[in-house]
Amino acid sequence: MSDKDASRPTEPVEFSVDLTGHEMTRRAHVMAALGDGWDPVEMVRGEEEAFDMLYSGLDPEQQRLYDTLVAAGVLPRRGDDADRGGDGGGDATA
Repeated sequence: MSDKDASRPTEPVEFSVDLTGHEMTRRAHVMAALGDGWDPVEMVRGEEEAFDMLYSGLDPEQQRLYDTLVAAGVLPRRGDDADRGGDGGGDATA
């Protein structure tokens, strides 16, 4: 052990930093950047519509993979399948 190591503690030292003030500043900057016209409900609706479009019109192989991922809980059931209770048909036969 060198002289430099001799001054180091042998047990863990408690270390904590309160980032509450920083987090509040960060959130204020995010809200300012989003602006007054930001509508979180509309944003979520738009994302849901985009996901529904993404998973619609799949060819049979894509539909099979999608259904496998839904059954495994990796992806949520979307679009018409969610309304029908998820029979796995999708838009592949349309």
